[in-house]
Amino acid sequence: MTTMTKKTIVSLTKKKAAGEKLTCLTAYDASFAALVNEAGIDIILVGDSLGMVVQGKETTIPVSIEEMIYHASAVKRGAPDAFIVIDMPFMSYNSPEEALTNAGDMMKQAGINMVKLEGGKVQLNTIETLSRRGIPVSAHLGLLPQSVHKTSGYRVQGKQDDEAECLFEEAKAIEQAGADMLVLECVPAALAKRISEALEIPVIGIGAGVDCDGQVLVIYDILAISKGKRPKFSKDFLQGQDSILNALKAYVSAVKTKEFPTLEHSF
Repeated sequence: MTTMTKKTIVSLTKKKAAGEKLTCLTAYDASFAALVNEAGIDIILVGDSLGMVVQGKETTIPVSIEEMIYHASAVKRGAPDAFIVIDMPFMSYNSPEEALTNAGDMMKQAGINMVKLEGGKVQLNTIETLSRRGIPVSAHLGLLPQSVHKTSGYRVQGKQDDEAECLFEEAKAIEQAGADMLVLECVPAALAKRISEALEIPVIGIGAGVDCDGQVLVIYDILAISKGKRPKFSKDFLQGQDSILNALKAYVSAVKTKEFPTLEHSF
């Protein structure tokens, strides 16, 4: 079994500074969490994507705080020494005060290391409040799955010059507000590169090109067991491998060596 070094915000940021690519995968239960951890993944994300890939719902919106805590607790038991990030579900951070209460509950009950929330400038006060109270925060810009009804579907963000500049300024503001990490989803690779180079905090991409500081994917997608069509930005890493563990290791290797994502998986 792989010997793991305890991951922290500081160690992840040092990896960015050293030019070492970070790896992140989702997990929703103890068994997959243990395999992900053994494969050497830097960050485990307990994503509200569980609403779609585990529960079979059309969007992430119906997922509750209680469900997130349930799955994150299972992941923590499967990978007790991993660096675990949990999504704050839809409508659980409508104000800084509500976010503080709910994030605190999720951290205490599930034992995770960081919370993730969607949105840019509208969330600056919330990010600052959480950060000042000692709660590590990952922000999320670009395609926002919790806003899918507002944006009329899953679309690439930041393609126009004005949109790109807005996302760039939001990313800088988010870092200044105290965020410790940023996820960029479905944005043009050139914009993601610009943002990654401008920020000191790790920038993790999904459908955002190879020049982000790291990559995150849904584990069911890379194992080709998600229902429906696999997203353009993902890849079947189980193909050609003789086990799930080796597929996960192949993903780690591909990200670390910049073999993934290719232009085929980028916008």
